[in-house]
Amino acid sequence: FCFQVLNSFCEACKEVTFNVPSKLEAGTLVGKVNLKECLKSAEHISSSDPNFRILEDGSVFTTNTTSLSSEEKTFTILLKDVQGHEEKTIDVNLLGHQEKTPKTRHTRDTVLRRTKRRWAPIPSSLMENALGPFPMLIQQVQSDAAQYHTVYYSATGPGIDKEPVGLFYMDKNGNIFATGPVDREEYPMFKITCYATSADGYLLETPLEHTIKIEDDNDNAPEFTEDCFQFHVKEHCKSGTIVGQVTAKDRDEPNTLHTSLRYRIVSEQPSSPKIFSINSESGVISTLSSQLDREKLAKHILLIEVRDMGGQPFGLCNTTTAVIIVDDINDNVPIFSISSYEVRVQENRVNVEILRIPCLDKDEPNSTAWQCKFTIVKGNEDNHFAITTDKRTNEGILCVVKGLNYETSQLKILEITVANEIPYVIVPYSSALAQGTCTVRVIVQDVDEGPVFKPCLLRITIDGCAKGETVVGKYLAEDPETGNSEGISYRIPPEQCKWLSINENSGELRTVTLLDRDQQDRTNKQCNISVIAIDRSGKTGTGTAWATIGPCNRSPIVTPIDYILCRDKKPIFVTAFDPDMSPYSHPFTFDISDMSMRAEWQTVQNNDTSIFLSPMRDMPFGIYKIPIVVRDNAGKEGISMVTVNYCDCTTPSDCNRSQQVAPAVVLGVWAILAMILGVLLLLIILITLCVCYGRTTVHKHVIDDSANQNLILSNTEAPGEEVMDPNIIPLQAAPVHSREHRVGMGRHEVSTGGNAFEMSKGHQTLNERGQAMMEQGRDSYSEWHNFTHSRLGEEPIRGHTLIKN
Repeated sequence: FCFQVLNSFCEACKEVTFNVPSKLEAGTLVGKVNLKECLKSAEHISSSDPNFRILEDGSVFTTNTTSLSSEEKTFTILLKDVQGHEEKTIDVNLLGHQEKTPKTRHTRDTVLRRTKRRWAPIPSSLMENALGPFPMLIQQVQSDAAQYHTVYYSATGPGIDKEPVGLFYMDKNGNIFATGPVDREEYPMFKITCYATSADGYLLETPLEHTIKIEDDNDNAPEFTEDCFQFHVKEHCKSGTIVGQVTAKDRDEPNTLHTSLRYRIVSEQPSSPKIFSINSESGVISTLSSQLDREKLAKHILLIEVRDMGGQPFGLCNTTTAVIIVDDINDNVPIFSISSYEVRVQENRVNVEILRIPCLDKDEPNSTAWQCKFTIVKGNEDNHFAITTDKRTNEGILCVVKGLNYETSQLKILEITVANEIPYVIVPYSSALAQGTCTVRVIVQDVDEGPVFKPCLLRITIDGCAKGETVVGKYLAEDPETGNSEGISYRIPPEQCKWLSINENSGELRTVTLLDRDQQDRTNKQCNISVIAIDRSGKTGTGTAWATIGPCNRSPIVTPIDYILCRDKKPIFVTAFDPDMSPYSHPFTFDISDMSMRAEWQTVQNNDTSIFLSPMRDMPFGIYKIPIVVRDNAGKEGISMVTVNYCDCTTPSDCNRSQQVAPAVVLGVWAILAMILGVLLLLIILITLCVCYGRTTVHKHVIDDSANQNLILSNTEAPGEEVMDPNIIPLQAAPVHSREHRVGMGRHEVSTGGNAFEMSKGHQTLNERGQAMMEQGRDSYSEWHNFTHSRLGEEPIRGHTLIKN
């Protein structure tokens, strides 16, 4: 039925009147009363007439089919506040009226009409999922122009000629029809445009925008946001502690009873005692008592229901599961399973385990409330003992850390206590607060003392790149009587770690095989090795060497190391290489180790593995050796000697053998002095030969490809006859370059700085055309004379004449 509701909200606690059809079907909404303005704290709502039901939001529904024969009916709404002992009533009057049949063939539908202008009617409404029959009349529009003209009506818009097309249509008389059911969740509202035209198409009215509202039907059950909720709560928490919140959503129209959700706990596991409650409106779960005990039950499961229509039985519902995990607190003290122990230990034994003490704790295993911490509170005044905890088994491990002496004490009585790593919490239902205590009697045994290793545990770290037979340490034992290591031999028993061997006499530990981490992936990079010491009497002592393979970090190198630099001085691209893996490889840092070289050459970082090398000033052509330091990411450094051939070339390929300077020869001070003495000796020999020949003229021709210098010897005071002696062999010298002080010899240079002395390989020739070569060399005789005269510091030898042509 469609009917008009008047005075839906009246003054609180006063009479309310509704205009309704004369016949009301069961479940029909009659109207809505504002209950909160009458009595805000109403806890109980009832109706004096059983044919009508009042909901919490004030909605009035019929429970049975009701007919208003007298066209008027009255009943009372009773509101009660039980706690405040307050009651109020609201009188409701129902005025019935007969339905008017529209002047169309669709007489089933009720059309709201008004007596005046109908071109702007109230919005139309259509119940979603209406069952029909279709087409269904939902509204009629009418123009006042119909009094004077024949009016034809039409409409356009969503639902008519736009998506969803064909859901509505308007006939020429202005009647709006629905052709089928509509889902409000998909289309909550339609806005169409209505037109009134004359027979010839003339527009008689301004186009009218008309709204068709789809009334919500409770066709969607609420759904929880999660299939299973999980919450955590501490055991023994206070009553009223919030555990968590469950939430649900409903696709029906908001702020209506269709989306008014209520929550409740359907079942709880275990079912007794009831420990949890839920707020019906918010879905917040809280505790009812402090009886949560993880040691009894670590998990609780709740089945929770959500229902719309304010939780009324006829509302739609859904369920979910909430798992509540009880978290542990330290409400149980650790205890000893045995209260006393007795153990025996040989004197002078150190770092040896003598007893394992079990500990029991009911708290959650492997938690801080379960882990035990042992303390020796009595009997360990000399610190002979130490106790630790095995984290896996929660046992106390009692060890001797300082040698006991049988001669001074044969018995030690220890008192040991245990506690947890976190403080104990006193709560109801927890165990009594009593600290666990046990007693250990340690009996010291007398032994014929053998060698004692110091320390008893030797820790060794081996370089991962160490080769075989590398000394990694020395492990010595002492005779407890004499305090020295004389006469003690060492050995490693078989079936031990294969990494190390020990020298029988010196106790040196050496690697057995190459330990390179890049060769093989070792699952165990640590090894526990027992070492036995034997004294002269055959008594033995045992020590432990704990070997660990460290990282293998090899030095980075420059490759290649030979480069050619042409006269354009284009920077040289220098790269480094490291066979290691990250983090022992690049990025590299580069530097020049020679301070003096840094003033002549500069490096510019290119990327993680390379630099650009270039000279900083002009320098002569020649070969330069530059020490480059390369450091890897771990700080390991290597020095590579880079050779740069500064060549008079355009491209490196042009720098052939004739253009290159010969390899440098580094000479010391004594070598240079020997060369000078050799020159003097050669001059003396030549002079002696001249004397022996008498008047025979002797010529010496020294050929220099660059200077053309000659030395001519004669035994006459006047210019003598030139002769060619096959015993006189010309010498050829090549240029020599150095960074530091140089002594010029013609166009040749001799380094005196100590860094480099470069000379091309000499060669000796015997030219049959000596006369022609002598003639060519006369022009340079004066230069040669000046050179030898200034260096020999004396006049020409008597009886010999330097002849200049």
